[in-house]
Amino acid sequence: MTAPVFANDPAVLGAATNGHLPAPLEQEVRKIYARSPLYGQRFPLHNDPLQWSCYREIPALSKKEIVERGHQAFFADYAAIERGFAAKKFEYEHTGGTTQAPMTVVMEDGWWNAQTERAYLASPILRQFTGRKYRKCVLAPVGCSSNLCPYEDHPFPHRYFDGVVYLNLSSDPFSFPEAEWDRIVLELQATQPEVIEGEPVYLSLLARAAKKRGVKVPSVKAVILTYGKASTQHGARINEVFPAAQVDLYGSTEAGYLFVGEAFKDNSRVIDANAFIELVPWRAALQEVFQIYVTTRDREAMPLLRYHTGDIVQKFPTGFRLLGREGNLYFRPDGSLVSPTDIDAALPADFACWHYSLVQTGETRWDFHYVADAGADHAQLEAALASLIGGGARVAAFRKKFIAPAASGKFALLKPLAK
Repeated sequence: MTAPVFANDPAVLGAATNGHLPAPLEQEVRKIYARSPLYGQRFPLHNDPLQWSCYREIPALSKKEIVERGHQAFFADYAAIERGFAAKKFEYEHTGGTTQAPMTVVMEDGWWNAQTERAYLASPILRQFTGRKYRKCVLAPVGCSSNLCPYEDHPFPHRYFDGVVYLNLSSDPFSFPEAEWDRIVLELQATQPEVIEGEPVYLSLLARAAKKRGVKVPSVKAVILTYGKASTQHGARINEVFPAAQVDLYGSTEAGYLFVGEAFKDNSRVIDANAFIELVPWRAALQEVFQIYVTTRDREAMPLLRYHTGDIVQKFPTGFRLLGREGNLYFRPDGSLVSPTDIDAALPADFACWHYSLVQTGETRWDFHYVADAGADHAQLEAALASLIGGGARVAAFRKKFIAPAASGKFALLKPLAK
């Protein structure tokens, strides 16, 4: 049987012989089975060397299944995990993601920091910050991936952990009053960070707040775009105020960081030390576009095996582009794909906004919502986007004061009708 294709560096994945799995991958599969009873219950594994035919029979794990079974299903004795919470050996986080249902993620103490450091080491831009102390400011949803994200209104000094300051105290940056932005910008100035990290919409609005107040932060050497899909509009607005290298860091609360690369350069690479990532063909007409199945590495609590994240990636000679969630991509009637990257390219060259969302409201009707300090030529905008979508699409543009996130707290650049 033909071996599956992986996004990892072949030297890390290892060589397959006689139809058997590479040794590093088989070792990880065995460790996951040994650590979590969930997988043996779903699909018993024999003791003979694993062949690809057996590996393919291991059913993919979905977010829905994790939510339905509950996080307790990953552990043989959950009472021991609860004792571990009390002893600070384990910690937990809740994530909704796009499932709209809460998922509890259990992680061993230190796991998040360790896999974050491995992600930094995999990036030529972020590598300079490992092994030394540096200052970082984070602006992201309160229920974000880090276990240190605040849940209470602590004063500034008490939100400073090991050089990291968590700037926001509530979610939805469009609802922040001016006094809140005053506080956030003041704390940014006080910290003088080398790194700014955050959800792209939050960071774009931070750039607007800093620009409005005439504030510059020359200490910034890198901007990490994470937690959500960034548009080139976000990147440009952020760069105007914080002119530093931008990094696209992709991951999730439950899986950790998986890809890292320069933002908008289509050169993201797998963080090999964190996961094995299987590329699963998605559409016959899109040969270089894949779903991903993730197998985490060296994780004790809630290890993931062939985990279907729901994300789509496109392969380029330079690396990978993260296209976004399956449900946030649009297919024209002829089967061709429209992604947020295509929207970015279709927007007029002189168009500028802090955030946008292209929403399908009918079979051929679309609304383009954007937040900007000045109006744009709507006729030009509408014509450009209608031409991109094709199929007789009609687009109506609306300048907005705010664009609300989904119930999960996520922002979407492209919202096609659910199929």
